[in-house]
Amino acid sequence: MALWGSSFIALKLAFQELPPLWVIFGRMALGSLVFLLAWRWRGPLAYRAGDWKYLLGLTVCEPCLYFIFEAMALQHTSASQAGMITALLPLLVAVGAFMFLHERITRTTLAGFLLAVLGAVWLSLAGAPDEHAAAPLLGNFYEFLAMLCATGYTLLLKHLSARYSAFFLTAMQAFIGSLFFLPVAALSAPLPSELSLLGGASVIYLGVVVTVGAYGLYNFGVSRLPASQASGFINLIPVFTLVLAALFLGESLNGVQMLAAGLVFVGVGLSQWRSRPAPPAGILD
Repeated sequence: MALWGSSFIALKLAFQELPPLWVIFGRMALGSLVFLLAWRWRGPLAYRAGDWKYLLGLTVCEPCLYFIFEAMALQHTSASQAGMITALLPLLVAVGAFMFLHERITRTTLAGFLLAVLGAVWLSLAGAPDEHAAAPLLGNFYEFLAMLCATGYTLLLKHLSARYSAFFLTAMQAFIGSLFFLPVAALSAPLPSELSLLGGASVIYLGVVVTVGAYGLYNFGVSRLPASQASGFINLIPVFTLVLAALFLGESLNGVQMLAAGLVFVGVGLSQWRSRPAPPAGILD
């Protein structure tokens, strides 16, 4: 989650010098290179007839659609606000897990979900355009669409992780992401002839540390935990993003936005409230 929180800052820095889709292709290509070099450690594969549609759906959700929406989001909103919208993901996953994985969801969780959505909408409406967020409402809406894609990705990942290693699933995302984003980036904008050290370092960080490290660790975690429990850690992303955006980008939230952000956290906390002990880790209830 710390690595994912830092990705918003790295993306903002890279977008200052490179067209967004070229940044996404660069991180996917670098991640693919790392996985190719380490392919001998891919782990066991147990393909089952019909898995192709789940594997395809996984990669369509993330990285393909997810990164398109996130790139659009960060062109219009700040890294801080985009990071706050990610707080909705655990709640979206909880609803999805109830519908498709038959995990239980309580009225308290639903109440928390509605409260967090209200906070996210308030956060977006309270944001005034500035140098970091030209159109925060539009940008935050794109980030919400990215969270819907991430929800589909997490549920499909949980379904597939019993038969495929975290290494293989993460590598497949990088390979297909590279094939998808190369023509899309080439059609969207020409590749700049010059790139500063900071811009290049940002892309390398995104490709090696975030694409390989963050996704690999998350995929491993989802393979060992219930989907709703694993996604609960995503609540930490806004905290890391706010701190790092203040340190490296000079971003900040206004007073009303801080209240709205607090409402998101209250909603998330309410959704995680349990009146009885939770089932043991790794048990889908």
